[in-house]
Amino acid sequence: MAELEVTMEVCPDGVAVITVSNPPINAFAVSIIGWLKEKLGEAMSRDDVKAIVLTGKNGKFSGGFDINVFQKVQQTGNLSILPDLSIDLVVNIIEDAKKPIVVAIEGLALGAGLEVSMGCHARIAIPKAQLGLPELSLGIIPGAGGTQRLPRLVGLPKAIDMMLTSKPILSEEGKKLGLIDAIVPPQELLKVSRQWALDIAEKRKPWTRSLHSVEKIGSLPEALETIKVVRQQVKRTAPNMPQHQACLDAIQEGIVQGGYHGVLKEGEIFNELVVSDTSKGLCHVFFSQRTTSKVPNITNIGLKPRPIKKVAVIGGGLMGSGIATALIVSNISVVLKEVNSEYLTRGIKMIEANVRGLVARKKLAQAAADKALSKIKGVLDYTEFKDVDMVIEAVIENVQLKQKIFTEIEKVCPPHCILATNTSTIDLNLVGEKLRSQDRVVGAHFFSPAHVMPLLEIVRTKKTSAQVILDLMTVGKIIKKVPVVVGNCTGFAVNRTFFPYKQSAHILLHLGVDLFRIDKLITSFGLPMGPFQLEDLTGYGVANAVGKEFASAFPDRTFNSPVVDLLIKNGRNGKNNGKGYYIYEKGSRPKPDPTVLPIIEESRRLANLMPQGQHVSVTDQEIVEMILFPVVNEACRVLEEQIVVRASDLDIASVLGMSFPSYRGGIIFWADLVGSKHIYTSLKKWCEKYGNFYKPSRFLEKRAMNGVPLSAPVSSPATSSRARL
Repeated sequence: MAELEVTMEVCPDGVAVITVSNPPINAFAVSIIGWLKEKLGEAMSRDDVKAIVLTGKNGKFSGGFDINVFQKVQQTGNLSILPDLSIDLVVNIIEDAKKPIVVAIEGLALGAGLEVSMGCHARIAIPKAQLGLPELSLGIIPGAGGTQRLPRLVGLPKAIDMMLTSKPILSEEGKKLGLIDAIVPPQELLKVSRQWALDIAEKRKPWTRSLHSVEKIGSLPEALETIKVVRQQVKRTAPNMPQHQACLDAIQEGIVQGGYHGVLKEGEIFNELVVSDTSKGLCHVFFSQRTTSKVPNITNIGLKPRPIKKVAVIGGGLMGSGIATALIVSNISVVLKEVNSEYLTRGIKMIEANVRGLVARKKLAQAAADKALSKIKGVLDYTEFKDVDMVIEAVIENVQLKQKIFTEIEKVCPPHCILATNTSTIDLNLVGEKLRSQDRVVGAHFFSPAHVMPLLEIVRTKKTSAQVILDLMTVGKIIKKVPVVVGNCTGFAVNRTFFPYKQSAHILLHLGVDLFRIDKLITSFGLPMGPFQLEDLTGYGVANAVGKEFASAFPDRTFNSPVVDLLIKNGRNGKNNGKGYYIYEKGSRPKPDPTVLPIIEESRRLANLMPQGQHVSVTDQEIVEMILFPVVNEACRVLEEQIVVRASDLDIASVLGMSFPSYRGGIIFWADLVGSKHIYTSLKKWCEKYGNFYKPSRFLEKRAMNGVPLSAPVSSPATSSRARL
């Protein structure tokens, strides 16, 4: 592996080639920036150097600034840790240099990698190199002149789009837009870049400083109108993300006052945003996702993953067909088993529709789709199971049926085969209790739709082998999921944590709060839909079945809402039949259904929760807290029982599995920002007013009283008798 270094070689033609090396993506670490300044200073002072080429080692230029530094700044609040990349390096040393600097881009130039490139006097790239400014996805804005130079190189609309979406473009598009000066084969890159640098030095090619270019900005009124229109769009689409408006502020400053003023404004804004809660949350999610791949006594004991080439999926319903789709599009062969040819045909058709949907959304090329569909085979018996590496059972939530299936597959599958279940609530010990080889039983809990949702909850029992867990983690990565390893209990980590979400919404409803107000406030907080619209979407049958599982596991903290049975009696089944709390008509958004209100009133009468029969008066903030604090409370129990390896695993699982807003950092991270003391005292108050559902957990009480963050590691072994990590 190459070392962390910046090297310089002066070629006979008088071009100094400066190469950055910091595997795997040549990130601009603080030391790299320091060495880069030194080498550039040396090249400028040497008489034998006419021009400079800047490049990166191992097939990449740079993936951007080292974001570990952001995390240190956020933890300490010390902004002086940040090096001055923008003025000191990009403006003073690179762009205003006395000798021309050309960048040779292989692989990628992202974030600060692209910003440094734009400060150079020409950009030469190989085909398919990725160019982009993804900083807004971390809650900040480009901080090394990106908000100023990109609009001047590619035009204002395209630059705004690239920054606000954080999506990179390829060098071919960059060439058309004017971001790249030439595209050359990899073997020609250094040669052409050196010649280009000499041509600038000898005035055969123009010496351009992009910060001072204005041709592509257009007239001031046009530019301001463009920014105004985007501001209005962003207000609607990203109301809780300040970095979007802030990015437009920096761009506007540069257009009105000039590029250098824009760079100074960008620096001020960057420093404010990097210590904001939004950036802290998004950076936390970024690191949490990477940490999920480290599981003690699994990934650190020298095991190697075994190849999984063929998987059997039992059940071709919504979940089974989604799981099969995820596998075949990632080049894993699938045998789909159903009980009869009618169900099998339906399952295969659902898989074909899923694949067509991926093609339509440009997530999959047609050739890849054809190849994927050739990987599926439908069967009605176990003959094809003799050489499968893994079975994933995805039938209905019925313990006896699952036990029967597992007993059958243990007899027909090879001895190395992983026996996985996609159950979302049932205890795995029950599923595998009649098997001889319980070490092969594991939960592979996908989230619906399984070929789209990014989370894979890997559920282990006390008997599941480390090899099986490692193999399933590897499959998860192959099929582009984020695998999170969790312990075995009712609902596992994600559904267990979020079961109070719907319950608390129903309690509020029966205390007299308007359901449409609740949904609106939860979407304003950042979830994609409120609890009642979500119930409409998943269907009332699912709501009832899951509700029963939790009621039997946690009877002390469940509320049995009469409303779902009343809705079913009224002929409603949510989105499935177009009528629930909302009205669903093809081609239009769900609309609140006023005719549901008499049903709600009847349910309130039956539940008899309202004090003296009067609607309670609550603020908007209280509504959000009364719905989400019980979720935090259950998350505390999950942490105490050590159902997850670490708090950040629950954060990433809440973001990827339940669509908790990523800019809030996940459920535990957000709770620590709010403060455990406030959560504890609020729950205690509601417990006294409205009953045991709100009773604070022992873990929450202890942490709140001692001022310990909820995310701090659990030091003592869990006292719970449930299977845990």
